[in-house]
Amino acid sequence: MQISDDRSLSAASELGGLIEQFTGTDGVHATSMPRVFLIRSSFPTEQLHAVQEPAVCIVAQGRKQVMAGTSVYLYDRAKYLIASVDIPIVGQILEASTADPYLCLRLDLDPSLIGALMLEADVPKTASDTPEPALSLSTVTPELLDAAVRLVRLLAAPRDIPILAPLAEREILYRLLLGDQSSKLRQIAVAESKLQQINRAIGWIKRNYRDSFRIEAVAAEARMSQSTLHEHFKAVTSMSPLQYQKQLRLQEARRLILSRSLDAATAGHAVGYESPSQFNREYKRTFGAPPARDIARLRASPDWQQML
Repeated sequence: MQISDDRSLSAASELGGLIEQFTGTDGVHATSMPRVFLIRSSFPTEQLHAVQEPAVCIVAQGRKQVMAGTSVYLYDRAKYLIASVDIPIVGQILEASTADPYLCLRLDLDPSLIGALMLEADVPKTASDTPEPALSLSTVTPELLDAAVRLVRLLAAPRDIPILAPLAEREILYRLLLGDQSSKLRQIAVAESKLQQINRAIGWIKRNYRDSFRIEAVAAEARMSQSTLHEHFKAVTSMSPLQYQKQLRLQEARRLILSRSLDAATAGHAVGYESPSQFNREYKRTFGAPPARDIARLRASPDWQQML
């Protein structure tokens, strides 16, 4: 996929130059602006397991693949990725080099800002409350790129950030509300939407993932019946609530082994596994190798610190 419009090409090139200017090194860089992150990688990466928070990701250079459940999303500077809830993913940068690094702007989505903008712009609530997949792709427009460029430019003018950054962020959200992802943005902002009911269930699982799974408690938190919860949860996340819990447990155990040098049995117990053999089986099934072999492979990778 390539951008053919001259205006979009110019804006993507400028956005990439700004991200290069304000990062300089590989990694995910927080900025002085709330919710704004700059991402750079000078090489393709291993498959990185993480929990993607609600955000929009706009690529200026390179290409990335994200998997959630059985769904696969490929995006570059012609497509932006949007996430509506916290969702376990497997991400992999596919195209990047020292000469042409992967460069991306990530703006975390604030439901209160989206809701306020909907009221101000007189944007009606979505007509359909059918839950949509948490991740989706849309075509980048020149207007969205222009707003992204203006936002990142402000890093060169710290004095202007308190006044102008909220305006640039609002414009990005406004462009999203006018685009293909309007329904998703509206569901993020509307407290009583089905998506927010699923979000409450996700919050319960994240708070209690170390404990024995109780579908009754999750359904009560979501204010749904158990059957409706299963149906809508899978529609949004591409996995069941129990599979979601397992992903959180295994990702945290992997992080503990990698960052604290814990042995597999200790890490498994720390995230709620009572059986070391069950932990080892599920770890191997998810990451492709037993803990010791997997961690040795990760430590040999140049991007292993991005996994912490």
